[in-house]
Amino acid sequence: MTAAIVRIAAAAALGLLRGPEAAAQARASRGPLSSASRPAAIVDLRTVEGAALVEGEWRWADARIVEVDHRAPGPDLKPSGAPNRTHDLVPRAGGADFDDSGFEVIAPETLEARRSTGKLCFDWYRLRFTIPERIGAFETAGSTVVFEVVVDDYAEVWVDGRQRVVPGQVGGPLAAGFNAPNRVVLTRDARPGERHQIAVFGANAPLSSPPDNFIWVRSCTLDFFRARDSRAGAEVPLAVERNEAALDAIVPADARLEKLADGFLFVEGPVWHPDGWLLFSDPDANVVWRWDEESGLSIFRTKSGYAGADAGLYRQPGSNGLALDPSGLLTICEHGNRRVTRLERNGRITVLADRLDGRRLNSPNDLVHRSDGALYFTDPPFGLPRFHDDPRRELPHCGVYCLKDGRLALVNSDLRGPNGLAFSPDERFLYVSNWDEERKIVTRHEAQPDGSLTNGTVFFDMTAAPGREALDGLKVDARGNLYVSGPGGIWILSPDATHLGTLRGPELAANFAWGDADGRSLFLTARTGLYRLRLLVAGAGRAGASRF
Repeated sequence: MTAAIVRIAAAAALGLLRGPEAAAQARASRGPLSSASRPAAIVDLRTVEGAALVEGEWRWADARIVEVDHRAPGPDLKPSGAPNRTHDLVPRAGGADFDDSGFEVIAPETLEARRSTGKLCFDWYRLRFTIPERIGAFETAGSTVVFEVVVDDYAEVWVDGRQRVVPGQVGGPLAAGFNAPNRVVLTRDARPGERHQIAVFGANAPLSSPPDNFIWVRSCTLDFFRARDSRAGAEVPLAVERNEAALDAIVPADARLEKLADGFLFVEGPVWHPDGWLLFSDPDANVVWRWDEESGLSIFRTKSGYAGADAGLYRQPGSNGLALDPSGLLTICEHGNRRVTRLERNGRITVLADRLDGRRLNSPNDLVHRSDGALYFTDPPFGLPRFHDDPRRELPHCGVYCLKDGRLALVNSDLRGPNGLAFSPDERFLYVSNWDEERKIVTRHEAQPDGSLTNGTVFFDMTAAPGREALDGLKVDARGNLYVSGPGGIWILSPDATHLGTLRGPELAANFAWGDADGRSLFLTARTGLYRLRLLVAGAGRAGASRF
């Protein structure tokens, strides 16, 4: 793949593309919010008939900027410093319990009326409505319902008193662009009679050069999608090699592999956030991507692993492995910076590990947290320009490390290319895969309370398997089965090292993450594409949610 493809994908995620390039990227990240999806029914909320169908009532009020007391940033980066004066917005009408009885009741057919005061101005539209049993011949039960609004010029959307926002998010509940549609999924399992409350905040724009005109609603609908039409990805070929009957309890007979997005250079290191979105790295492009079912792709973090002047020398300067610590904070393996970091809630980066006894690490690759807070990571040299032969190397070994209670320790140095790693469900064993074409093995180690590893053994050997691919990422499910990126596909191994079967898709997966609400979706980062596979078993324990 060329750098131009990544430029196109990044530009599309940032809302910068127009024309054929935008259409191409929209197809790559197609989802229920894409214009490529076709609703089974539409309710036009700007019409009397549409509002009546959902028992909807519109209310409106101006919003204004006021001066308020505040504090300057303190050492903690919070407003704990010296008193100051700043600005706020009133009213704050996004909350579900906000009393809008003083708002003006407006007829739906007047949403196109020009409102507010012009120039730098803001307003609120609030709507309560009920999901009907049917819309014409379409029965709404079980459907996916999307609220879409186009406000002239910018809009933000609150649903049932919430506005879920995360770094890198584009559109959805946030300003999507100039006169651009905001699309928010209300439910993926509609129930007739359920009530929703929407608050739309409108703004005249551009804010830096307020125009003479006013705020008005160009379009506002409820789009209803059949459940089968709300899948995010297109089905792609999947070959399942079933060596043992036990695989039938893991991979369903009708297993389907979805392609969720493509156009990347080499994607790696996925992690699922329990709030409902996936992060993954493209170390070649130096980017962390964010994906969710509603809005598709966006850039979560750019220059994710390196921003040095010599970045062009590196094949993979960016981040690789990503994980959530027990408190839900994101931890990152940064190839070019040769370190492991943590992204704090205030946006700061904390360096967790970058040196052993004063010598720089090679290029941390993958990482996993134990429930007691111990952090394990692998450190091969694959992020360096010349790999094993790179003159920048300062350590003679490629190690597995443990960071516990602030102390970094080398806990294993037996492998030439330690790569993926994962714990057994009870955290008794740590598994490590080896990227070495001459020794394609998974090792198993007993993890001790102090962080050390003992009794290391070869758990499974794939060296004789055809194909040049060595071993990359691995994950473990709730039953203790291993999923290993090996020669030709995903090797599924039982806890007693029986090869249950192999999964082969269009591209070889580099790594995996368990995700979706029930934890039974296996997300695959596979070379140029992002894929999802629904299985019959959930992944081993995942960290709790926390806003970044």
